[in-house]
Amino acid sequence: MGRLYANAFLSNGWKRVNVCDLPARYEELQQELADSGLNVLPDGYAVSRRSDFIVYSVEAANIDAVVRMYGPATKLGAAVCGQTSVKEPEIRAFEKYLPSDTQIVTCHSMHGPRVNPKNQPLVIIRHRSDDESFNRVVRILSSLKSDMVYLNYLDHDRITADTQVATHLAFLSMGTAWTVQRVYPWENPSYVGGIENVKTLMTLRIYSNKWHVYGGLALLNPSARPQVRQYANSVSELFKLMIQEREVEFRARILAAADFVFGRQKNCQLLLSDDLMDKFSLSAIPREMRKPNSHLSILAVVDCWYSLKIHPYDHLICQTPPFRMLLGLTEYLFLAPGMLEDAIHAALYNRDIRADDCEFYTATRGWVECIELGSMEGYQRRFQQTAAFFEDRLVHGAKVISARFTLLVLKFNTA
Repeated sequence: MGRLYANAFLSNGWKRVNVCDLPARYEELQQELADSGLNVLPDGYAVSRRSDFIVYSVEAANIDAVVRMYGPATKLGAAVCGQTSVKEPEIRAFEKYLPSDTQIVTCHSMHGPRVNPKNQPLVIIRHRSDDESFNRVVRILSSLKSDMVYLNYLDHDRITADTQVATHLAFLSMGTAWTVQRVYPWENPSYVGGIENVKTLMTLRIYSNKWHVYGGLALLNPSARPQVRQYANSVSELFKLMIQEREVEFRARILAAADFVFGRQKNCQLLLSDDLMDKFSLSAIPREMRKPNSHLSILAVVDCWYSLKIHPYDHLICQTPPFRMLLGLTEYLFLAPGMLEDAIHAALYNRDIRADDCEFYTATRGWVECIELGSMEGYQRRFQQTAAFFEDRLVHGAKVISARFTLLVLKFNTA
């Protein structure tokens, strides 16, 4: 993300864009960016001493240590910004280590470095600044051509937890379940066609990124824990009703969740269609050969929102591409004719998929236990073990996946 920002600033006419990485990478970065127009400096001290606007592009888990090291060198009167996805630790570090004259205007681009920032949400948080500094930071960040949203850091953390935690946990658990089963979903008729294509695409997308992108939000955002627990409870409670074939209770719970989340959306045009999703298949298995699926992972997302009284459409100001994709999937499952009834019937009476649902339930529980322990090392190990299973396929299909994902994002931006 740091490189994306630096290039955007340079392209928009800001003349002196100073950049650095770890000191050990100084010479390597000099060669890599030799003809870029960026001014490569040895370390954060050099950047901090001479820059009027400073962006810390580091992992949330490392923000305290990095600001402690370089913050005291901040140029007199400079504005400082961070790019972490969890703002409470970032703000705490800024307040603790930055000089009192430093202006604090931080931000969060609600997308990854491979997504075009144009028209994507960009949260701007004015924490400690005068009008002149704040306006200058806004002018600089306008280089990204993103849609600016103004929040305080507490609201940011609450809304990002509401939109992202269940999203990430659902796709992470899908990937782990497939890994345990040693199943590539595009080779299995249970995961082919329509909604399955996007679930597979999004899972691969997440596991092709760096683990800390998701680990920081799950482990460091205080607002994330209730979501994590509730999503796990939703998976567990729905699964118990399924295996006991308690149709009346299962159906009542699903329909209550559907009415709460989608009651105002029933006459709206769906973001996704079967034909559109079939264009993004990674499988050679024909659509007509696909098998029924309970879509437990998606049912549990909506049940989680309902249980926590979260209206996802109220949080679109801070939407990420994965959240928008998940919302499109839930819309399609709950509002497309016949889809929800097929899923309910499969969940209760199709015993051929019970093993798959059991693995998903177990994977979800494993992820939640890992998060509850608060171990970054454990999260990293679990993430990388699953990513390794898909590694060869990710390398082989990375460009295709990225192109298809971009097309879907464009579709959402024009919806």
